[in-house]
Amino acid sequence: MFSVPLSASAEGRVGPPGRVGPPGALPHPAEGRGSPGGAGWGPESAGCVDDDVPDAVGRVLDRFLDHRVARAAAADGTFAVDVARRVAEFTRSGGKRTRGQFLWWAMRACGRGDGPVGAALATAAALELLQTCALVQDDVMDGSATRRGRPALHLDVAAQYAPGAGGRGAADLGAAAGVLAGDLALAWADDLAAAAQTELRPRAGALVREVWSDLRTELVAGQYADVHGQVTRSRSPGRAVRTARLKSAMYSVERPVHLGAVLAGADPGQVAELRRAGRCAGIAFQLKDDLDGVFGDPARIGKPCGEDVRAGKPTYLVTVAHARAAARGDRASSSVLERCLGDPDLDDGGLAEVREVLVGTGAVAAVRSRIERLSARSAEHLERARPTGPGAGRLADLLRAAAGLPPAGAGGAGATR
Repeated sequence: MFSVPLSASAEGRVGPPGRVGPPGALPHPAEGRGSPGGAGWGPESAGCVDDDVPDAVGRVLDRFLDHRVARAAAADGTFAVDVARRVAEFTRSGGKRTRGQFLWWAMRACGRGDGPVGAALATAAALELLQTCALVQDDVMDGSATRRGRPALHLDVAAQYAPGAGGRGAADLGAAAGVLAGDLALAWADDLAAAAQTELRPRAGALVREVWSDLRTELVAGQYADVHGQVTRSRSPGRAVRTARLKSAMYSVERPVHLGAVLAGADPGQVAELRRAGRCAGIAFQLKDDLDGVFGDPARIGKPCGEDVRAGKPTYLVTVAHARAAARGDRASSSVLERCLGDPDLDDGGLAEVREVLVGTGAVAAVRSRIERLSARSAEHLERARPTGPGAGRLADLLRAAAGLPPAGAGGAGATR
């Protein structure tokens, strides 16, 4: 790999393209090591990363995104400003870097030494770009207006061009830009993941590559299952859980944990138990997200409440309410669900009716109970994995937080999307 001087600032603003190296060149992971504020893939000591994992992952992202935005500027200035820079800014705004933390603490929980610090941080950063791909394209497909308290990327582009292109033309351009931004984020994620794998021994690199490949396929499959269930008006709780597992649980928790365990060189039995722990916590994470989407505070969850209801998404929460209303012959509740779910113009009064049905049928209580059971099962699988590394306790706390539960013996808050 090549050492590449960058021409984009830390905020992702596009400057003169300058010399950006040979096509496909990436910043070398060894540059900047040993310097907490360096531009490389991180310090040599895992203990330095332990102090602030999100910051360490963020530094890797900053340098990589600077490089990629500069290369985009060399290709086409309009594309760089409209798409590449927005992808960089969206990714930088990620905050908690939850997926990267799962990867890191799984590696630290399974390993006895530092482990491949640079490769782990680069793979964690690649997960953040994969998250950008998923969220940006999800917003286009769902017609979401906001994300993380700001206009969705595709609507931001549309607003930029509305004065000259008109409403319809600007909307079409915005939707196309959103799809392409997701594609770009996925391409960048693959670039960064591939670069990380070159830093590993052949067998470890092959294992990480296989997990990464499966992760990407599962993410797309989950997104399709989500849209398919929405259009076909699925009411199967089992199908809803499978969609939750594919769309969110696997790439948000299970696979990051899997990657961390593989990077640490964990044995197959330990990897299997850790994956099960991550899977249970990940499904709990999505079920909690479904509850937050109807009952949560928009300022905390970063998007308006009721979007899933207005879109008609067959979440586990909704399918359980349908099933319970039907089993009891509760036609009034069934009527509310039929009338309100999938109504894009549903007002606050209609949303309040849906909330009453979700509570009244016992669906909310059932979902909360399942979250608690899933969290308990996650803890059991983690115990069977017997991780003895310095990150074991932090991994356990992260798995509990995914389900919205406090760390063992504490009263903290859970993780959010």
